[in-house]
Amino acid sequence: MKSDALINAVWPGQAYPRGATWDGEGVNFSLFSANAEKVELCLFDPSGRHEVQRINVRERTDDAWHVYLPEARPGLLYGYRVYGPYDPENGQRFNPHKLLIEPYAKQLQGPLVWSDAHFGYRTGHAKADLSFDRRDSAAGTPKCLVVDSAFTWGNDRPPRVPWHDTVIYEAHVRGLSINHPDVPPRMRGTYAGLATAPIIDHLVRLGITAIELMPVHAFVDDRHLLDKGLRNYWGYNTLGFFAPEMRYSATGRISEFKTMVKVLHSAGIEVLLDVVYNHTAEGNQLGPTLSFRGIDNAAYYRLLAENPRYYMDFTGTGNTLNLQHPRVLQMLMDSLRYWVLEMHVDGFRFDLASALARELHDVDRLGSFFDTIGQDPVLSQVKLIAEPWDIGDGGYQVGNFPPGWNEWNDKYRDTLRGFWKGDGGLVGDFARRFTGSADLYEASGRKPNASINFITAHDGFTLEDLVSYNDKHNEANGEDNRDGHNENRSWNCGVEGPTTDAAVLTLRRRQKRNLLASLLLSQGVPMVTSGDELSRTQHGNNNAYCQDNELSWLDWQLDAGKQEFLEFACRMIRLRREHPVFSRRRYVQAETRTPEGLKEIIWLAPDGREMEEDDWHKDFTRCLGIYLAGGAIQRPGPRGEAIKDSDFLLLLNAHHETITFQIAEILSSKTWVTVLDSAVEATPLAMPAAPREYPLHGRSLVLLEEVATG
Repeated sequence: MKSDALINAVWPGQAYPRGATWDGEGVNFSLFSANAEKVELCLFDPSGRHEVQRINVRERTDDAWHVYLPEARPGLLYGYRVYGPYDPENGQRFNPHKLLIEPYAKQLQGPLVWSDAHFGYRTGHAKADLSFDRRDSAAGTPKCLVVDSAFTWGNDRPPRVPWHDTVIYEAHVRGLSINHPDVPPRMRGTYAGLATAPIIDHLVRLGITAIELMPVHAFVDDRHLLDKGLRNYWGYNTLGFFAPEMRYSATGRISEFKTMVKVLHSAGIEVLLDVVYNHTAEGNQLGPTLSFRGIDNAAYYRLLAENPRYYMDFTGTGNTLNLQHPRVLQMLMDSLRYWVLEMHVDGFRFDLASALARELHDVDRLGSFFDTIGQDPVLSQVKLIAEPWDIGDGGYQVGNFPPGWNEWNDKYRDTLRGFWKGDGGLVGDFARRFTGSADLYEASGRKPNASINFITAHDGFTLEDLVSYNDKHNEANGEDNRDGHNENRSWNCGVEGPTTDAAVLTLRRRQKRNLLASLLLSQGVPMVTSGDELSRTQHGNNNAYCQDNELSWLDWQLDAGKQEFLEFACRMIRLRREHPVFSRRRYVQAETRTPEGLKEIIWLAPDGREMEEDDWHKDFTRCLGIYLAGGAIQRPGPRGEAIKDSDFLLLLNAHHETITFQIAEILSSKTWVTVLDSAVEATPLAMPAAPREYPLHGRSLVLLEEVATG
């Protein structure tokens, strides 16, 4: 440590706000630790390589250690050393030789350069984590940076797209633009790149209303992945809940993220963040000491009551954050509010959200976390999406989250995949999923938009691979193809992987149209995975979490077939957004009738009969029709006016042979035009349809619209 200290004046400061806060005159530092015996604030030179001063933080208020430095300015680099007992068997893991990242840090500078010094114990020692390591970890640890939060937001306003009008696009910041030829090279793969005209134009053309970004909180590349030449591409390994990941920054400034949000808002697109509050990057008892573990292990993590040396693990990552502790819950809430109020994001998708609900071992749907969010005047007003499961007992909670929450609906995914794959006995479940999964959400008072419908997501096959592979091919991950899901409900259409067989390729394109059209015509909120519209392939890898390369990045070089499918995707999203019959605000009801006395939804058998109870249970049934009455959707406009729509007839045939579908007698007087036939390669114009029957090709979907006649 140099003798020429940078800071001369040291004032007591305040316990709140937490973190390092620049107030225009100086910087207040506040760090929570209930069990620490001593705390040192460590200051570094601008390079971050040299520790130039340590300040003993003497003030302590309600377990918050605080100090005010009137001479400190934005740009100052810092970290902490925290003293206390190193007693793993009793849950304490203090080690002042480890430089610690402050949990409320708004920006981190420098990468984590792994070494054995990052572990609180001697790696390889016979006593494992019960041993103690005295090596200094500062050289390879990212430094916290004091930020000036000033930013010119101008007239930025959240788009506030209603849930029933929302179409989500799940995307990766780096993968989205890294290969785009029209994005300036220095901006590719960054927040700035996402805000460029070529990317914005694509999103607007596609018609999505919200972009859901995979984790952008500061995260860590796992050491074992780096040793294999891989990286944690997805980012579900959080190190800081307030700091944006700077590997996605072209400028090294957090204002770049804010500019991205502002540009997307100007285009009418909401920004949702995929957030990971269930665990941290520190892993289990053999993991590194980077932040929370060294600040107050027993407070920040769920430990086994009978042996607090070990961690409760509901996430599969080695640890689980302790939301039972009020200061840890406060940190999470402060983080969420920071991203809404300071960064202007519009909502969140919570990874493994069931882990957040666990009060003890069981999932409590009204746990402290949900109670706290539900009453918060800021967070209760943004979009909240749960991944409603974790890996612990009872963790699968699809349909059980409280009002105000939407959920990823994997039952929708599995049913739609199975139906179009040709599995039998699914027409009943298809009907439930297509109409918004009332069996899951209606009892709690939620509406169809509680269901986030998806066919694919970042985790699993891409849409192209879903119709091209029967089995996963994850050899590139270095785990002998053991990782990733084995049950994908996929079908390769006759050939595993790439082929030149024209018939197979034609069938694959048709299957993609079937799946995407079904998604966008279903009640609920559709989520499209980035790159599916471009026919992106991962060559059968269904767990590309460690593949920061061409396998994961979007390929913007489109041949005629890919361009045609992109046009189809744009058309389907536009069709959904133009016709409110596909986005009802309530569940369909048998007693609701059109002015002409028809039910608002009629389920039809191929022979034109209305489906009867026995029809729903026949294993061989793979064909059905759905009449949707646009005149009975009972959806009010913004001024309470009644909204009406066209009537539609959707015909689906998951069987491999052509079926002549008889138009029901009660509908035969209507005049129909064909607006979609998935068996047709090119996007058709509206064409008159026969009044009494329709030849429905094998594995195809047809949408007919009623037109007024003179």
